[in-house]
Amino acid sequence: MAAELTAHELIARHRPTLDQALEAIRTRAYWSPHPEHPKAYGEHGSLDAAAGKAAFDALLGTRLDLGQPGTDDWVGGEVSPYGLDLGVTYPHADLDELLPAMRAGQRAWRDAGAEARAVVCLEILKRISDRTHEFAHAVMHTSGQAFMMAFQAGGPHAQDRGLEAVAYAYVEQVRTPDTAEWTKPQGKRDPLALTKQFTPVPRGIALMIGCNTFPTWNGYPGLFASLATGNAVLVKPHPRAVLPLALTVQVARQVLTEAGFDPNLVALAAERPGEGIAKTLATRPEIRIIDYTGSTSFGDWLEANARQAQVYTEKAGVNTVIVESTDDYKGMLSNLAFSLSLYSGQMCTTPQNLLVPREGIRTDEGPKSFDEVAADLARAVEGLLGDDARANALLGAIVNPDVKARLEAAAGLGEVALASREVTNPDFPGAVVRTPVIVKLDGAKPDAESAYMSECFGPVSFAVAVDSAADAVELLRRTIREKGAMTVGAYTTDDEVEQAVREVCLEEAAQLSLNLTGGVYVNQTAAFSDFHGSGGNPAANAALCDGAFVANRFRVVEVRREA
Repeated sequence: MAAELTAHELIARHRPTLDQALEAIRTRAYWSPHPEHPKAYGEHGSLDAAAGKAAFDALLGTRLDLGQPGTDDWVGGEVSPYGLDLGVTYPHADLDELLPAMRAGQRAWRDAGAEARAVVCLEILKRISDRTHEFAHAVMHTSGQAFMMAFQAGGPHAQDRGLEAVAYAYVEQVRTPDTAEWTKPQGKRDPLALTKQFTPVPRGIALMIGCNTFPTWNGYPGLFASLATGNAVLVKPHPRAVLPLALTVQVARQVLTEAGFDPNLVALAAERPGEGIAKTLATRPEIRIIDYTGSTSFGDWLEANARQAQVYTEKAGVNTVIVESTDDYKGMLSNLAFSLSLYSGQMCTTPQNLLVPREGIRTDEGPKSFDEVAADLARAVEGLLGDDARANALLGAIVNPDVKARLEAAAGLGEVALASREVTNPDFPGAVVRTPVIVKLDGAKPDAESAYMSECFGPVSFAVAVDSAADAVELLRRTIREKGAMTVGAYTTDDEVEQAVREVCLEEAAQLSLNLTGGVYVNQTAAFSDFHGSGGNPAANAALCDGAFVANRFRVVEVRREA
């Protein structure tokens, strides 16, 4: 089949973007080719807001036929956290037919080389970007994110993370030259001379296991890192969040076909209700790479049982903020209130434990007791979410009944500083919307420890009274070491306390944010600059995105001959 998109055309179109991405990961400066504002879309072939909504609406109740081999059934059943029945059905695969078909195209994909693979990936990302409004609705109605967050996090920010992975993949593959002339002097004898060829070769089929809350943001790094390094990718979405990743697979298959490659290099593995195919797939011998975001229990199972695969996991952690002192009390409260509220705390980076010395803290407004800090933070959250329209725009919807149950149970764990309240969404009466709960705990009491030393995913935070700043630092160390953390925050004007917190985070490999009082929040990271996770504590065994995240997805094979 003749390619409609030649390598030359794709390189001309996308090499400048790749070069900018390479420069961005080198300098760690701000850069993004994907606009964050919805009004930036609608020109040069991209869908504007109305067209994107219409495209999403047109998907509802339809069969999304991807043209995959081995389809033996049609499955679906997604219901939006906002109450909408999506009614989309997807191909269910006979793995014994699909997996061999996926392997068939790997030779040509391998031989295309790192640059060609990179620009094909960038074309996929460009076409996804053009449909950002459509994808935003798909993310919103599978994750429960409010529209603007679904637009930004599920759209440009996810696309940035995918591009970042492509850039790192390219760097690691071209680190070794394609060829080398090797000559070793032998004194009076003729030198030894060899011509050597070096080829990055893929591991095999990569399995990307998607998550419910951030299907694209958490899914794109692994998907594009594997594809850019020559591997075929099987996408196994979360059963409640299939649509965004199914659309991604659809776009990828279209671009691969037009570029002259086998579309089966990217395929979808949707499942019947309760089928649980992730374990079956994860241990198949054809699966050589696994990317997973989700619960610690299943992440641990993958690491222990998927022995044939290189496994990358992002699991759960207990994110902690130390509040020791501040020179901007109002700014600190405002920043924390937003961090606790965003997407109803349903982010792997949301703070859970706020460690505050029981004798209180120093501030620019004078000393504040532990009880005052908890009460003032509660008032800051109430102020932020007091208007229901604004609350809906920040909170989104509770993603599943388990989160709602944890939220309701949290009030019985200690003294409630801020009670959760129900918010009505006039546009989606079926949505379950709740404001955060803040519970005060005494860190010295053993019965409180079982609460604050366990992850309570959702809009639940604990204000934990500790004996001193030093005790807070040691509790932070223990929490990271035993439970892991995706994020750590600290507020302090004391150089010694800051250094102690920094040292803990360096020793326990946790990403630290200090004294955030403005428009940057501890639970947000920027592609090309910030690392998401570290891979060095129990919350995750990999970071998004660094060289280690991509380098072991391929190996370099050498062929040498006498010159």
